[in-house]
Amino acid sequence: MKLAHRKPFQGIERWEPLREMETLQRRMNHLFEQMMPWEDGDFALMPSVEIDETPDEIHLQLEVPGLEAKDLDIEVSENSVLIAGERKEESKTKEKGVVRSEFHYGKFERVIPLSTHVQNDKVKAEYKNGILALTLPKTEDEKHKVVKVKVS
Repeated sequence: MKLAHRKPFQGIERWEPLREMETLQRRMNHLFEQMMPWEDGDFALMPSVEIDETPDEIHLQLEVPGLEAKDLDIEVSENSVLIAGERKEESKTKEKGVVRSEFHYGKFERVIPLSTHVQNDKVKAEYKNGILALTLPKTEDEKHKVVKVKVS
């Protein structure tokens, strides 16, 4: 039976908890950078989307709180929607001689593929209470499209 080779004893090692915490923090930051969408060092806001389809239209709703309609850029092709925006929010309060200032900045861009072709020149958009609602009318070909299915 062989014994594993051991390193000779070299004395007591100094434990530096602050250095270990810094190493842990760097590793956690690296992990979050890999997991989260970042853009230019700022956190990229990614709005939630709800899609509903009727025989004549596709309805999209996006949550984009804290923005104004002028902060949104919407581009619609016949088979996708691109929505981009930038959040710039600042607030200052002064109470008992103490000034408190907070700010939040972030850009986002989201491309949503559509299941059918739409008439991109007839899209309607409404923004109210942080919800962007888009109504995308389907092309006439898509409205009346019938697909024959073979049964095996």
